[in-house]
Amino acid sequence: MLRSLYRIWPFLTPYRWRLGSGVAAFGLARLFEALIPFYLAIGIDMLAEEGAADLRRPALAILLAVIARYVVVTYARYAVRSTGLHVASDLRRQLYAALQSQGLKFYNRHTVGDMMTRAVADIALIQRLISMGTILLVILVYATVVGFGFMLYLSPELTLLLIPPLPFVFLYAKHSARNMGIASQAVQERLSDLGSHVQENLSGIRTIQAMAQEAHEMARFGRTNQSYADAFYEQAKVNSLMTAWMPSLAAVCTLTILGYGGHLVMTGSMTVGEFTAFFVYVNMIVQPFRVAGFIINLFQRAGVASDRLHEVIDLQPEVTDAPGGNTPAHITGAISLRDLRYQYEPERPPVLNGIDLEIGAGETIAVMGKVGSGKTTLLRCLVRLADPPEASVCIDGHDVHRYPLAQLRAEVALVPQDPFLFGDTLRANLTYDDPSRDDDAIWHAAQAADLRRTIEGFAEGLDTVVGERGVTLSGGQKQRATLARGLVRNAPVLVLDDCFSSVDTETEEHILAELKRLRQGQTTIVVSHRVSTARHADRIVVLDAGRIIESGTHDALLARGGWYSELERVQREGADEGDFEGLGSTP
Repeated sequence: MLRSLYRIWPFLTPYRWRLGSGVAAFGLARLFEALIPFYLAIGIDMLAEEGAADLRRPALAILLAVIARYVVVTYARYAVRSTGLHVASDLRRQLYAALQSQGLKFYNRHTVGDMMTRAVADIALIQRLISMGTILLVILVYATVVGFGFMLYLSPELTLLLIPPLPFVFLYAKHSARNMGIASQAVQERLSDLGSHVQENLSGIRTIQAMAQEAHEMARFGRTNQSYADAFYEQAKVNSLMTAWMPSLAAVCTLTILGYGGHLVMTGSMTVGEFTAFFVYVNMIVQPFRVAGFIINLFQRAGVASDRLHEVIDLQPEVTDAPGGNTPAHITGAISLRDLRYQYEPERPPVLNGIDLEIGAGETIAVMGKVGSGKTTLLRCLVRLADPPEASVCIDGHDVHRYPLAQLRAEVALVPQDPFLFGDTLRANLTYDDPSRDDDAIWHAAQAADLRRTIEGFAEGLDTVVGERGVTLSGGQKQRATLARGLVRNAPVLVLDDCFSSVDTETEEHILAELKRLRQGQTTIVVSHRVSTARHADRIVVLDAGRIIESGTHDALLARGGWYSELERVQREGADEGDFEGLGSTP
């Protein structure tokens, strides 16, 4: 646990003086608190000895101690809690930065719900430890030191009688801490499962409702929820046992003081005032120990949270941004693929298996193939979303690894297969990479993507909010919006990953004509399942099992009578029969 918590120290370092001053202030507060029973004892003894004694001096001392304690504690709590807020903010920023740099393999292994739990619940546990756990621990330590100090001053022999139970307290706390660590780990893992389940369920709510699976999903959620509840129950059981045991220590101390302390008073070895003050000091020590179980719980859960956060923060990005220099300031678009191979996991077969392809600057290439043939992976390698081997992908004669990632992804514009839109306005979505673009550029891109009439049909035009993931738009509208977002960038290389699957043939023809007009002299790579799309390209490349099996113009491939020719026949006959959906399928 301590090793896990020590990893939070670098985040505490910038605020160490604030935290240190808060901790010191709590120590001073305990001293002022201890002065109250000290002067109370003086007052009681003055009354016992003199009867009508002048109590103004002890009363004034107690009043000043109370005021001083109030001021010091107010500052101490502010210093410690503000440190917790700052550390949580820095941790969240660090985690978010780490998530931004992770690649496909990471997100294939981890769910969004799990990452949300780490970013919210786990960081909240660490903030709670610093803001509350530090305060409780400091109070426990200072109260023990100050309390024992005054107790030894008042009665060394009575104080020594209270020490024997302490080793048992330590051993029990150590045993409970180990059990609490195991239970806390299980709770955090089940909480991540719960978050992942809810996120997945709500993302697919339309599918669930369309297939009338609400009852099934409720039952599945019930099992996940019960698993979390069971883990939390086990943690609560460990915590409850610790919390319930600590009052026993207080009872033993009370009996010892009443028995032997009463004897000392009766024999005159201790005054009534000293006996009263001693009792208060014991309570000062025992009271923090009542929440020892809660403190251990905080530390164990924060230790688990620290481990879970650093699992992500410590990961090296799959794609490193280490430009080698000597690359051109602007890309012209000549692309060379040399024996390109790629596999997502070592135990899985390669997705790309020896791709050799030369694409000239300004050329339009169509990439076709069956589902799973490697088309999307090929496009990802161009922008290093999937990191290809060294020297296997070159642009303008330079390895893509030598380009800064920002330049590479700005000048090789990838429009992904999934038409993702942010829950913002159309204007914000279309100008996501550069919000300063003027409206003329937006409208030109919208016109090219056949989106202009759609936008003009909205009451708020470009300022229409599209909802989460573009939920207010149809599939075709979302696809055209993401296409417009790619076109507005006017990048030297435009890479389109099956961006016409949700549009009709008339719209497709309009978009292709606009692309041909706008992209003259610029490189364009289009992945498609439709021959109607591919035939407009200068050259067509057909992939199968990660290899190029055909390459040539539309007419040349038809004359060859291979896979492409057969696909054209199937889609043409399907079109003659009026089955438009058949045009998008592959054999």
